[in-house]
Amino acid sequence: MLALIGRHWRHYLAEACGLGFFMLGASIITTQLRYKEAWLHGVITDPFARIATLGLLMSFVVAIIIYIPWGSKSGAHINPAVTLAMWRLGKIDAPDALFYIFSQFAGGVIAVQIAGLILGSGYTKVGTNYVVTQPGPAGVVAAFIAEWIIAFVLMMVLMWALSDKKRENFAGLMIAILLGFYLVVEEPFSGMSLNPARSFASALAARQWEHLWIYFVAPISATLVAAELFRWMTSGAHDLAAHPQDDEGQERDNTPVEQAGAQKT
Repeated sequence: MLALIGRHWRHYLAEACGLGFFMLGASIITTQLRYKEAWLHGVITDPFARIATLGLLMSFVVAIIIYIPWGSKSGAHINPAVTLAMWRLGKIDAPDALFYIFSQFAGGVIAVQIAGLILGSGYTKVGTNYVVTQPGPAGVVAAFIAEWIIAFVLMMVLMWALSDKKRENFAGLMIAILLGFYLVVEEPFSGMSLNPARSFASALAARQWEHLWIYFVAPISATLVAAELFRWMTSGAHDLAAHPQDDEGQERDNTPVEQAGAQKT
């Protein structure tokens, strides 16, 4: 275990920093748009323009995370639901997946605490409230369904993009645009999480646990179903890159589980 940490600690740190950067970006941008005394709130007065601005700016944040060198080496999962789906596809070993997930949670929690210190009451009070994800006026069932659908679609798009060398370079751009679009059209239903670690970090800071289960169960079950569907569609013969990659950019060797799966197909 210590040897594994020594070999891949940079990738685990990249996952922590990736989600941490995402949470800092989301916290700063959301506070600027929603806190009535913030500069951007006064400049952009139309509610739809505010949510569209949030979507656009967060698309840039996500693209940066995905395309920086550390992000490309770790795969820029920055989401336990994605990591679990990639584990089911045989593209990350179980110990690495465990450390990825731990790092994602740690990065999110630390970033929210830092954002609270930097942004102050504009971030921590009602209106922004640590960017906690909560069901919208349509209720809990609608929030769960919305979270499930967007997570399923995101995972299918990601696997489709990564399964072809010509599309692979554009996978990050596709995901960034998709997340920005989700923020505009889906955010009113559930707060648009997609990510258990992201929602946990905010819930921990706000001490608001009531609906947290939605943001664990919906995205994880959706991405795992997507992974199973993708395995069935490709008969297990998919060509997704494995992570983490070593410092020379080489993928890890196939595990015995992957090799056995390849022999069956």
